[in-house]
Amino acid sequence: MKLLASGSPYEVKLKKQGLILSFIIFLIIASISIDAFMTTTNILTVLRQSSIIGIIAIAMTFVIIGGNFDLSVGSLLSLTTVMSLDLHDKIGPLATIIVVILIGILIGCINGALVGFLKLNSLIVTLGMLSLLQGMTLIYSNGENVSIAQPEETWFSIIGRGNIIGIPIPVIILVTLVIIFQFILTKTTYGRKVYAIGGNGIASNFTGIRRNLTVFSTFILTGVCTSIAGIIMASRVMVSQNQIGQGYELEIIAAVILGGTSLMGGSGSVTKTLIGVLILGFVNNALLLLGFPYYTQWIVTWFVIIAAVWLDMSLKKERSLA
Repeated sequence: MKLLASGSPYEVKLKKQGLILSFIIFLIIASISIDAFMTTTNILTVLRQSSIIGIIAIAMTFVIIGGNFDLSVGSLLSLTTVMSLDLHDKIGPLATIIVVILIGILIGCINGALVGFLKLNSLIVTLGMLSLLQGMTLIYSNGENVSIAQPEETWFSIIGRGNIIGIPIPVIILVTLVIIFQFILTKTTYGRKVYAIGGNGIASNFTGIRRNLTVFSTFILTGVCTSIAGIIMASRVMVSQNQIGQGYELEIIAAVILGGTSLMGGSGSVTKTLIGVLILGFVNNALLLLGFPYYTQWIVTWFVIIAAVWLDMSLKKERSLA
């Protein structure tokens, strides 16, 4: 019997689940090695921190499944966080939330129009937008930190710092969005269109799918979700540097790829992206508890991206030979 013969369905299935099994083993080892690791306080802290990345990552999943990338989300996170804090005292929290979400939609529309309708390369477009948004953030803030004058007197703080029956509100928002986006991706015509244009964009044109409009819409999703994340970030920190979102785009993409979404498009899952987010969150947390400096996470992110890309390519090769 060769149940685990190279390229067999059993081996491919084992490789697909290998990441989850490795994560479970890591949690067991870390909980044994680090006393504070599996405490309720630490777990809730990691979940609250990971919610920022997770909210953006679930929208990024749509973009990558559709065959594109959005590198501008880190700078957009900086801009929306800074704007949330600055506008709060000027126009009030509710109006601020509306304005910030509209800003996210606008940026998403610009990226989506350039990639979807003008058919420009998404990496180049969003890399340029990354630079533009970071410059706009610096201009908007005059290069200075921004803050809310009286953070203890506003309900705005509840969004990022509050809890419902002991569960952080950012985590509740993340889980709610995961459920909604997973349903959209797997149970609706729109979700099937996203898979189709990522799997074979040319063929999808002959099936009546408006590829340009679908691509356009995926970038709007990242704009909206990044704005929501920026609002949560502002509510949590109450004072922000103008480069607070720098580097987040790499962690977000790493989490999506780690969750099994193919770099080539056409396959992926929102729920598995959530698993990728949690893996990165708990690994980084363990490193901090072990005394490693904060910037060590960028090295870990590099290894995660390389490992995830290798796994993705090996699985594709095995499926093509099957």
